[in-house]
Amino acid sequence: MPDFGTRALRERVLRAWRESPARFREDANTEEDFALGGYRDRVVTELAQNAADAALRAAVPGRLRLALRTSSSGTVLSAANTGAPLDAAGVEALSTLRASSKRDDAGTAGRFGVGFAAVVAVTDQPAIASGGAGVVWSRARSQELVEGVPALAGELERRGGHVPLLRLPFAMDDPPEIPAGFDTVVRLPLREDAVETVRRQLERAGAALMLALPALDGVEIDVDGDVRELTAEHRPPGEVVINGAVWRTAEAHGEIPMPLLEDRPVEERGRPFWHVRWALPEDGLPEDTPAVVHAPTPSDEPLDLPALLIASFPLAPDRRHVAPGPLTDFLVDRAAETYVRLLGDLAVSPRVLGLVPGPVGAGELDARMRRGIRERLPDAPLLPHRTRGRDAVAVDAPAEFVRLLGGEDGVAAGLLPPEWPARSPALAALGVRRVELADVIDELAAVDREPAWWHRMYGTLAGAATDALGAVPVPLAGAAAGGAGRIMRGPRGLLIADGVDPGGLDALGLRFVHPEAVHPLLTRLGAVEAGPRAVLADGAVRAAVEESFEAEDPDAVAEAVLGLVAAARLDPGEEPWLAELALPGDDGELYPAGELLLPESPLRALMADDAPFGVVDGELLERWGPEPLTAVGVLDGFALAKGEDVNLTGLADEAETLDLDDEDLWAEDVLRRIGPQDLPPLVPEFLAVRDLELVDDWSTALRVLAEPPWRAAIVDPVHVALHSGRRVAVPSYTAWWLSRHRVLGGRRPGEFRLGGDEALAGLYDLAPAGLDERLLLALGVRTSLADLLDEPGGAQELLDRLGDPGRSVSRAQLGSLWTALADTPDAAVETPDHVRTVVDGDVEVVDAADALVLDAPDVLPLLQGQPLVIAAQGRDERLAELLDLPLAGDEVPGVVQSEGEKRPVPDAVRAVLPDAPADYLAHERLVVDGQDVPWWTRDGEVRASGVHGLARALAWSTGHWADRLMVEAVLRAPDALPDLLAEADLEP
Repeated sequence: MPDFGTRALRERVLRAWRESPARFREDANTEEDFALGGYRDRVVTELAQNAADAALRAAVPGRLRLALRTSSSGTVLSAANTGAPLDAAGVEALSTLRASSKRDDAGTAGRFGVGFAAVVAVTDQPAIASGGAGVVWSRARSQELVEGVPALAGELERRGGHVPLLRLPFAMDDPPEIPAGFDTVVRLPLREDAVETVRRQLERAGAALMLALPALDGVEIDVDGDVRELTAEHRPPGEVVINGAVWRTAEAHGEIPMPLLEDRPVEERGRPFWHVRWALPEDGLPEDTPAVVHAPTPSDEPLDLPALLIASFPLAPDRRHVAPGPLTDFLVDRAAETYVRLLGDLAVSPRVLGLVPGPVGAGELDARMRRGIRERLPDAPLLPHRTRGRDAVAVDAPAEFVRLLGGEDGVAAGLLPPEWPARSPALAALGVRRVELADVIDELAAVDREPAWWHRMYGTLAGAATDALGAVPVPLAGAAAGGAGRIMRGPRGLLIADGVDPGGLDALGLRFVHPEAVHPLLTRLGAVEAGPRAVLADGAVRAAVEESFEAEDPDAVAEAVLGLVAAARLDPGEEPWLAELALPGDDGELYPAGELLLPESPLRALMADDAPFGVVDGELLERWGPEPLTAVGVLDGFALAKGEDVNLTGLADEAETLDLDDEDLWAEDVLRRIGPQDLPPLVPEFLAVRDLELVDDWSTALRVLAEPPWRAAIVDPVHVALHSGRRVAVPSYTAWWLSRHRVLGGRRPGEFRLGGDEALAGLYDLAPAGLDERLLLALGVRTSLADLLDEPGGAQELLDRLGDPGRSVSRAQLGSLWTALADTPDAAVETPDHVRTVVDGDVEVVDAADALVLDAPDVLPLLQGQPLVIAAQGRDERLAELLDLPLAGDEVPGVVQSEGEKRPVPDAVRAVLPDAPADYLAHERLVVDGQDVPWWTRDGEVRASGVHGLARALAWSTGHWADRLMVEAVLRAPDALPDLLAEADLEP
């Protein structure tokens, strides 16, 4: 039985090790590097690769059976294959690292003679049977031989007894049995720690293995009786069926230019051929396909593309990664070209977009591959009609719209069908120019099509976002179109006839959509269904009204507008801009409608002679009647100004206008009332009477204004909306204007009062009769002292009237007025020049510099002839501060010049004044500042001369001034206390 030259090979190896122990160390390290490094998990792949090379050398169909068997003696992996049997050269190659016996075999997968080293990672005793003989490698037998070489003892000890496994082959007396139909079998008794690793490798073996090794037609995998089979059927052109799944492939190969091999090892330079193969399944890569470069079997070089790449890339010494250099650059370009060709071989379909690589790679090689592919894609004919990407256009628009534009009567060349998503990044990589819908719409204005085509086109856009359709072209109809076929950009403002005959409206410059092009989309985009009110809302009508004085035929404009107003049944003031319509007056001159009066209008009698009003032409009134004329602004009564969301800040700054007299001053007054705001306050609903400044006869005017609809503009407050959500009620503009002018008996309404609150008697006259109370209140007629002081500026007005000597105020009335003024918390007044005071019991208006505020009644005997401002107890300091006047007590020396005798306060007094002091100082004569006074408390003592003085001293010092008379009665008759208390209980 042949021994494959194993004995001679062993002796040669052992002799080399004896002569050079370093060679032993080098062989051991090299095998360890391959077994534990580049080939540590490749045993199944390498066995398949050897089987493919054997079949290729023998030119027979390649078949491989991988069987994993577990028994009590352990687990064994066997690999039986067809093809060229193992010979002595093969055994030598397997036992000689990096010296392949396939160096001259073009097309083989193995290239360097080291792949078999993968078995070292899983077994200590690999064996091969082929051609009737067998060879085995044994770690135990190799170790025994090495131990017999004294020169290797030291190195063997340093390596812990570890020796190279594959360097010393042994002939087998009893080789493994080769299964029927196969030519060679490899038997690997697995180490226990390698069983699961091998099992996983067998589970992962799939389509990628068959594509990487095309010499294999079938691979049978048997794991403890669980058998599965991989089959590959190669069909031209470029189609491979693996287990029923169809893979499309594209290949390229050739001879490597020699300059590219200058930095490569000698073994590679001896086989200067390259090949590239891409494989793409119809249903996408299986999930278990390794996302790596196959060179030709899996490497660790990531390649995250949607197809499998098998290429003869040069590998780095670790056998895991592609080696950088000119040859790799060359193959990257060839692979990129082949990938683009693979896409071109596919049927034209949007599926190709999923095969366009993105710009971000999983590694450096992947990124370079992607760049190479993407650079070539714009020139590849991958799109419908085999159009190149750089020649195609994609529109991001509804599908039906795209089909219409690209159909037989289409208007866009190179337009992709709607099945090709315009926003796909893959289309951009293909070089396709993406056009937004709005841009296409813009270009359609130059298209000449019948109105019915436009109607069809609108239908295709019904579901599109309106922001892209604003400029959609619209064909016009009628004389306003300016000739047949005129197109307008954008439907906003165009009219769609709806029960309106456009005839007779030409003078208004209206634009109607052609009837055959009308579509609901146009109304969605701003076209208006033109009933009478909608036509009036058209900007052209407003422009025609504004320019009616300069029109060639003002009567035609007036006729058209009045017809629309009559049909729309507008109310007066509903559309204020109509007041600018030019209408004839009875004097033959043209007037704005808002400056014409009906012949019977009451305004004719109450307006000033120079008011700019005319009387409407009689024939015009007879033709149309008063209703349409008053609707456009002709006045039967006062004109009303209406507005929505009026900006008070803009009105105050005169940035906005309602054409009302002093409207800015009213807005400023309102802003003061509501206080500072972060955002401009708005009046949601504004109503005001116009032309008040032109009234001459206010007696008649107020009677007119007291009637609807003008009354509401006076009596109803305006509600101001703040951005905080709060609403504030303020006087209306009309009420505010009337309150500031002499409209009531030649005087301002604020100079009058209603009857009821006598606190204002003498300060204000009673309002004239003839107007109802609510109207008078809205005009600003005074109602009560409390309401006056609640108003902004009310305290100042009261002070001014109190200082007017022409006004009459009673002695009893004056104290309550000063008390109310002092009790007004937010009152702010200017220092008065004159004040109304009490002088020795009489009421007099004096210079403020002569007046004092009375702060306590005990000083009254010292102030004979002094003008005093007197309010209820406790208001003196507030009143002095408000009026900037001194307190009376601060203006007298207050020196007590007599001696008093301490006496107890009678017990009876405590029933009235529980907090009265225990005693007081009784004076026979109480002299202060040289003058007799009945009582004195300003020095902190309670002093009195007589019962009258004591009662007042005790009541004032305890804060019960109102009880002074009761205390005096008790002091005079203590026994009468029960009756006095009972009488007090009867007081309200």
